[in-house]
Order: sequence, then structure tokens, then C-alpha cells
Amino acid sequence: MIGHEGEFGIHADTWVPLHARIEGWVESVALADHARRYARTTTTVTGEAVETLQLEGFEPVLEVAGRADSWWRGADSLVAVYRGEAECMSAPQCRTATVYSGLDEWGLKGLGA
Repeated sequence: MIGHEGEFGIHADTWVPLHARIEGWVESVALADHARRYARTTTTVTGEAVETLQLEGFEPVLEVAGRADSWWRGADSLVAVYRGEAECMSAPQCRTATVYSGLDEWGLKGLGA
């Protein structure tokens, strides 16, 4: 759904903005496609493990305009953190994060790294 201020989000029992604007969602989808193509390793964690990810040294990917869902950029990796669906459904076990590792310079080229 699109919120009153142009946010992109989901609504079931609760409205949860995933991205501050529609373009952020589009950027997130494009980034996921790029990361899947070029990462040497992909790791997915769920539930409470999402909160234990060490993101020190990573910077947010501002283009995705993340609210409940966000992306983080490291030296040779990208991390997608999805909390929106879990929040919307009051189901913390549905939190998910995907770590895309082994992105060489070319894999991150054009992504500001």
C-alpha cells in the first residue's frame, strides 16, 4: 500500500511503512537482484538471530529509504534486514535478514562503495 505521505508499506491488522517512498522499495528490489547475482555467499537468518547481526562498520543504503525494512553496506557485503512483515503480523519469528558476502569491487561498483 501507499501511505498518506508516499510511504510504501503493508497493512493487515496494522499499517507498517517499509520504505519512506515508493522509489525506496523499487531500489530495494533492484539491490536484492544485484546482490543475488554477484555475492559469493548468501546467508539467511531469522527470528531473534536478526537482532544479533553485527552491523558495526556498515552504513545504511540511503537509497532504499528504509523504515521497517533496510539495507546495509559493508566493505565487500550487503545486508538486507526485513522487519516489516513481522511487525505487521505481530510475529517476531518472521524477522529475516539476508547477508550477501564476497561482493568484490565489481559486485559493489556503482553502489557507492
